[in-house]
Amino acid sequence: MNDDGRCPGCGLAMPASTKLYDGYFHCSPECWSVFGEVLEAEFGNVLLFRKVHQLTVDTYAVQHAGGPHPDKSVGVHVVGLCLAHVHGIASPDIAPRLQVLASRTKEWPHFEAPVERVATTIFDVAAASTLDEHVERVRTWSREVWSNWALHHGAVRALAARALGGR
Repeated sequence: MNDDGRCPGCGLAMPASTKLYDGYFHCSPECWSVFGEVLEAEFGNVLLFRKVHQLTVDTYAVQHAGGPHPDKSVGVHVVGLCLAHVHGIASPDIAPRLQVLASRTKEWPHFEAPVERVATTIFDVAAASTLDEHVERVRTWSREVWSNWALHHGAVRALAARALGGR
């Protein structure tokens, strides 16, 4: 977490806690904890899992690029957003394509995270009061994060072609 108490990835401000975090993503322990709560809700509901789980994971990972977050992880997840938003691939059909991409890619480009952040965070998803609201918030957040990465869309589309069967 930054000195001002905000998550370095998304800017979410949460009260400091003693929560544990391994430091893989560029986020605060508190933001990571909220992400865990959202994942728990999605794993606990087959409809949520099917409709948006992959989008949730990809969006969170891309919004928290930078710091110690490995280039391969950022690359895989930003391609996941491309597959969803450019190619219209449904959430449950994205992971197998990302596995194809990972198996075909030896060197991963470094994508610098955008300086400007989107306002929506995982906290907005966690605050949803209905399943439909959860789904809509994930989709909105995901579109915003994908749009925010416009500088890299060309390179990401080239990687996505590998996930879609190209070499």
